[in-house]
Amino acid sequence: MKKTKNYLIGFIVLISILIVIPFFIPVRSYLDQAQRIASEKIGAPVTIASGRLLLIPTPRIVAGEISVGEQQELKLDEVSIVPSLGSLFSKTKIIEIKITKPVIKKAALDIISALPENDAQADAGPDAVHVKRITIDELQLDWPGIKLPAFNMDVHLASANSLESLKLETIDGVLKADVTPKDAGHSILVNAAKWTLPAGLPLLITQASLEMYLQDSQLDIPRIDLALYNGKLTGNAKLSWVKGWHASGKLQVNNLSVKEPSRLVSKSVYLNGDLSGDGSFSSMAKDASGLQDNLNAHFRFNIKEGVLHGLDLVKLASLLTKQGNGGETQFDELSGTLDAKGKLYALRDIKMRSGLLAASGQVKVKPSKALDGVVEVELKKGVSLAAIPLQVSGTIDKPSVFPTKAAMAGAVAGTAILGPGVGTSLGVKAGGAVDKIKGLFQGD
Repeated sequence: MKKTKNYLIGFIVLISILIVIPFFIPVRSYLDQAQRIASEKIGAPVTIASGRLLLIPTPRIVAGEISVGEQQELKLDEVSIVPSLGSLFSKTKIIEIKITKPVIKKAALDIISALPENDAQADAGPDAVHVKRITIDELQLDWPGIKLPAFNMDVHLASANSLESLKLETIDGVLKADVTPKDAGHSILVNAAKWTLPAGLPLLITQASLEMYLQDSQLDIPRIDLALYNGKLTGNAKLSWVKGWHASGKLQVNNLSVKEPSRLVSKSVYLNGDLSGDGSFSSMAKDASGLQDNLNAHFRFNIKEGVLHGLDLVKLASLLTKQGNGGETQFDELSGTLDAKGKLYALRDIKMRSGLLAASGQVKVKPSKALDGVVEVELKKGVSLAAIPLQVSGTIDKPSVFPTKAAMAGAVAGTAILGPGVGTSLGVKAGGAVDKIKGLFQGD
């Protein structure tokens, strides 16, 4: 019993020594030297606020509150370097790196892209250090206009510090990605459930599956498969960044309920119905942030059995009066094309038909979200009347639709000369002809 007690006391003393020893090791001088070397290698100021050597549960070096860049473009709450005990006396040292709560600003990409490839490995020698595993907890991207949840990463590296596998998962478990070597590049599989797009319209993706292949400076996405709003979006895309950034792809939509997505664009005027269509897109820019500004896209669409909420086209064409928001227009089919050039959108060849009316027209959406276009509405009541040209103006949030000035002037003149009914109809028709002639001279 006494012998056991002595063993216990000896064990406690040993643990106490292992805990106390690191406090007597001067770490600050090593941290200052590490800051200087890291700043030279990275080409940006590096600050390490604190550091310590721990001996239990296993030997490790822990550095805290690390920042990189003049504006703290990269911040790390804590970094731990844990060597493998079996490799301490071997030629190649095997280590694991644990990073906690890093925050990466968009400007950090400039620092990272300027790093020389394999510089650290070349200085250390080909067999000096093998980083076996890197774990990152609660990584946060602090990028303007993008709302991404924090995520965890688990990276395993092969003997030559080449990627063996990478697993990424948001802390809420909504999005997961797996990266593995394939041929001369890497295969990337992304899966998501109940995921809200982090940029642009906050569309809710019910289920997402993407297959990608990364090689050198090109990312191929041969399969895009999204389930959203009771419909499907499929397609493919390609992204490359050799001498500038290039993006292109094709998309197809089937039976997507447009009510909720269109209400994200405008709560006052929106659509209801099932959307189907297809199209392509491309873009070129000096950097990734400029791709959206240089977007070129062409998309054909068709909506069946729907409702245009917020505008009553029948009432507008019947009364020849100005109308803001209010009312609705039911239709059997709405079709057309959507062309995008940068932040300018154009709805062309719009055709709407129902039992009460037939409409056609063109509408532009300017970068300021201002609307500009003309839609001709023809009512179907007994003998068909002339198409009533309606001017579309205002903004997406507050559109304004009313008969064009030429149509109103023609209606007044026709009614005065030939009386209501036929005179009004002929006057509107003449006004519509004037609008078309003006449109030819004004162009797109």
